[in-house]
Amino acid sequence: MQPTADFDPAHLARSLLRRSRQGALATLMAGTGAPYCSLVNLASHPDGSPILLISRLALHTKNILADPRVSLMLDERAEGDPLEGARIMLAGQAEEVAEGGRELVRRRYLGAHPSAEAFVEFKDFSFFRIKPSGAHLVAGFGRIVDLKPAQFRTDLGGAEELLEAEPGAVAHMNEDHREAMNLYATRLLGAESADWLCTGCDPDGMDMQAGRDTLRLDFPERVTTGTGLRKMLVRLAGEARAKERVKE
Repeated sequence: MQPTADFDPAHLARSLLRRSRQGALATLMAGTGAPYCSLVNLASHPDGSPILLISRLALHTKNILADPRVSLMLDERAEGDPLEGARIMLAGQAEEVAEGGRELVRRRYLGAHPSAEAFVEFKDFSFFRIKPSGAHLVAGFGRIVDLKPAQFRTDLGGAEELLEAEPGAVAHMNEDHREAMNLYATRLLGAESADWLCTGCDPDGMDMQAGRDTLRLDFPERVTTGTGLRKMLVRLAGEARAKERVKE
């Protein structure tokens, strides 16, 4: 059965990758190649690929070091029957993040998992990034699609200025514009009012989190500079305030 016309699998896949904070990681047992599955915490790289912080003492890390091929299952954790919610199986290779890229992934991971600050510097822990080769999305009856990486990863080409400005932008939003963050969540995304924080920005949107709840605010147009990001966030705040006035 072909998916219905209103179904956008690439958008749903990107949303799941950005919003997920836990997933089931499948690796291959060193020596035997037998399948092994474990629960892991994750965050997202600016291009959408998953970031893991894992210990070399863990069996899944030992498996990855012997054979980097992995798969990662993410789901919406829908109420009721879990099979009613959307889920995505990401296949690819897990690669240890080199020293030059560690600052970026550390910042984004700790934004998603602040409690990891307690052990992120332990010598046995390292950051790994899953570079996907494809994905299998299941979003309900007649909504099962195989996707290529180009369909769900964010293109970072030409966005160097934005990536450089991202840490300051995230800090600025969280320190000075919490009201706007709450407006984005409640008026643009239909979420409940909460202490929403910005955990990351990229050319396609902004990631938000309040406790265990996560949201993805998509930008209507691609943004590649710090100035462009500021203008986009001001514009979306205006749209959110306009909707608030209409509701009143």
